[in-house]
Amino acid sequence: MSRATTIETPVFAITKTRTKFFGLSMDECIRAFFGGNALVAVAVLALITFALFREGLDFFSLQRSRNLTAYRQAGLEYVDFAKREEADHTALTRYLSDVRLQALMHLTKEQKLSIADANKQLASFDDFAGKYSDAIDPVRSIVSDWTEYASGLKAQFFADAEKKAEAGTSAAPTESADANVSAAKPVPAVDLGVALKPLLDGLAPFKEANKTFTAQLEAALQAIPTMPTAKLQQRMRHFADLTHEYEKSFPAVEQKLQSWDYRRPIPFYKSITSFLFGTEWITASFWQDWYGILPLLVGSLMVSAVALVIAVPFGVGAAIYVNQIANPKEAAVIKPAIEFISAFPSVVLGFFGIAVFGETLRHLSQQSWLQWVPGFPIAERLNVLTAGGLLALMAIPTIFTLAEDALNNVPRSFKEASFALGANRIQTIAKITVPASLSGIVSAVLLGLGRVIGETMVVLLCAGNRIAIPDFSAGLGAFTQPVHTMTGIIAQEMGEVVRGSLHYRALFVVGILLFFLSLLINYVAQTIVRRYRIAGT
Repeated sequence: MSRATTIETPVFAITKTRTKFFGLSMDECIRAFFGGNALVAVAVLALITFALFREGLDFFSLQRSRNLTAYRQAGLEYVDFAKREEADHTALTRYLSDVRLQALMHLTKEQKLSIADANKQLASFDDFAGKYSDAIDPVRSIVSDWTEYASGLKAQFFADAEKKAEAGTSAAPTESADANVSAAKPVPAVDLGVALKPLLDGLAPFKEANKTFTAQLEAALQAIPTMPTAKLQQRMRHFADLTHEYEKSFPAVEQKLQSWDYRRPIPFYKSITSFLFGTEWITASFWQDWYGILPLLVGSLMVSAVALVIAVPFGVGAAIYVNQIANPKEAAVIKPAIEFISAFPSVVLGFFGIAVFGETLRHLSQQSWLQWVPGFPIAERLNVLTAGGLLALMAIPTIFTLAEDALNNVPRSFKEASFALGANRIQTIAKITVPASLSGIVSAVLLGLGRVIGETMVVLLCAGNRIAIPDFSAGLGAFTQPVHTMTGIIAQEMGEVVRGSLHYRALFVVGILLFFLSLLINYVAQTIVRRYRIAGT
């Protein structure tokens, strides 16, 4: 008995010793390993968040102090009031150009005239269009002088700011007795009242130029030519109405110029609203840089919407079929094939979109039997529809896998009870299985949305990269127009931007917004998953 005890005791001691590692048991080692990994993940997330906010938060104060303040004090804001009047006239002349193009197409295709004969018939229209276009010359001359003067004044302001910065660094005390003598002389401040006087004194000539401009527009409208079709004639009457509305806007422009005050401070909220609701993203401009997130946000949401519209039916439908209808052999083929799509590099899909998918869509859009589709024919192969279609291909595996997991979690007793009550397979799927797994399917869709909204390479290559809000007056045709996205702008510009500049910090603010958007989507998805699990238990 004692011999057995002496044999067993060492074995137990050896076994117990082997489970120790640095004084920790095996369970404690495993817990420390995975807990350490979780801690590293939290630390990495914290570092990313800290880096984003450290580089991005200064953007709004710098946007106010450097960009918007210089825009006002250099007189660029004053000049832009008048330039908007010039831009509206340019839009009206484009309207005339479109009318002429349609008239030329009618004369050559419907009336079978040659190009030369058609141009002869449109000679009176060309004379009218020329007079209408030249009517703005008095205003354009003044605005051109203002533009040149204000841009030079802005350059002078920035040069003075650089001199002040250099003077501040070079004026540091030295050990020499002549330190005060060798220190840089202070840079005198610019007298804004004197500097802006040429612009402010130009208001009276601008008003006179507007009167001449109005008289010439009215004279041109008295000789509106007759168009070859009733539809084009109606467009010309509408053009006359637009011109009268345009003329009524001149007093408002003059009032803005009259009430403009360069001494009015820029409120801090202006730097935030100009970013969140700005419709322009213009960088490295000789005139004025603008950082407006709205066109990028709209582009990202439109591309993601197209991707979800395509991916949700295919992803959820495939999950229902594989999980509920397909036999084991079919499931063994379909499931790996769908999941294998996620192995394709996004850059490969982007090249496929440029070389094959985009060109194929444009070719199909030109077919006569598809002219009823909104936005067809497609003018540019790289657009929202092209990028959204490829992102749908990337989102389908995510939605499929998570939706199938949700279907697997439906208790088998639910289906058996449905069959026992006489329901067939389709009825059971539609009224029992899918409703029971709906929250899981919704979370799959949201995670798929998070997948596509953070994608970079595909949208950079296939979305068209036009920084402008699409023309929603075209209805669904807006989805065939090029856009730019938040991820695309970061990837495109971050490699060329000067570190620490306002542009550099603006890109980090875009990253912060994208970070919180993705975080919100994932939070909503995880909340739905947790509720689903609680309901399932």
